[in-house]
Amino acid sequence: MVIFAIGSFKLENIKVHRPRVIPVLLLKDKALYKSVGFKNHRYIGDPINAVHIFNDLRADELVFLDTQATKENRTIDLEFVRIVGEEADMPFSVGGGIRTLDNIQEIIAAGAERVIITTYAAENPAFIQEAAAEFGSSTIAVCMDVKKKFLGGIKTWTHAGTKSTRYDPVSFAKLMEEKGAGEIIVQSIEKDGEMSGYDLDLIRSISQAVTIPVVALGGAGSISDLQKAHREGFASGLAAGSLFVYQSKKRGVLINYPEESLKS
Repeated sequence: MVIFAIGSFKLENIKVHRPRVIPVLLLKDKALYKSVGFKNHRYIGDPINAVHIFNDLRADELVFLDTQATKENRTIDLEFVRIVGEEADMPFSVGGGIRTLDNIQEIIAAGAERVIITTYAAENPAFIQEAAAEFGSSTIAVCMDVKKKFLGGIKTWTHAGTKSTRYDPVSFAKLMEEKGAGEIIVQSIEKDGEMSGYDLDLIRSISQAVTIPVVALGGAGSISDLQKAHREGFASGLAAGSLFVYQSKKRGVLINYPEESLKS
């Protein structure tokens, strides 16, 4: 059994126009897991317990991604979304298997502020336009999972990183902005869980290509990594998983978040 401890770390020198700092929590079988390279999932604990801890630590917002939803042809569990909506003191976004306007309506009604769409955004870009028109751009975020394709350059991927698309990251980001997405989450599959730093070149290329907010995800292992993603990658949001659930690169579980006194 994994027992959560409460910790905090300092986010220094990000005080003026500070970007949002966002824990990303992965769900598998309704439990909290962490991956490395979208593989090797490790059980972390109860996601609602994590919500309570991040309430105490006053997180800016939370993201929940159901890693199995698309493969199992379903959406993220609505009852889970309702429970998070009842328990969370901060805004939260959810993703996993979203393919219809009804899916979005149900998720928002259950308490989420925003939905995150990955696979269906690439399969049917027109859906993003429909969703933004129906619910507003601020409700629609697109997560682009990115890695190198053997002999095929850098591409975006779907189905939890198992299927490549024809889109390179910059082209896809521009298309999603054109279709009305209100935010783009840029996730490096190769950096996922490594705690070795973000792919700054990737983040910078997207940030400079679009005008909507860009959230960096994949690879953060220290406060310095967050700072670099903001200063050098121009990310307006800094998201991470391992950094917020592990005590250090030795990966002892310790839920943590920047101290409140340094978040303004």
